Amino acid sequence: MELDQKMLNQVVGYVEDKKGGDITLLNLKGISMVTDYCLLVTGNTTTQVKAITDHLEEKLPEIGIPVIHLEGLPTANWVLMDCGGDLVIHVMTPDQREFYQLERLWKDAEVMSSSPAEH
Repeated sequence: MELDQKMLNQVVGYVEDKKGGDITLLNLKGISMVTDYCLLVTGNTTTQVKAITDHLEEKLPEIGIPVIHLEGLPTANWVLMDCGGDLVIHVMTPDQREFYQLERLWKDAEVMSSSPAEH
């Protein structure tokens, strides 16, 4: 399934519903063989990471985006959601986000959407 801008905006909106911070949506088409888009999100606590993940797991299928695989629960320091090759979502605590700096891994990717970190 091809994701369009409206669907991607809805996904970002779902993250914002649960007050996810430092939201960065990367276009990885032509860069990654694994996925077309990568969404990076910070949850301030493991409880918030889980709340964001649960909300996405509920809402994404409603707009036609399958959640194929979830990794990182129940600790919820870093949850990876595989949405069928079109989208991968990383929901991380601030410590994990800072340590792994996934944005640097994909520094050549187009940043389609971003919000500043909330401190």
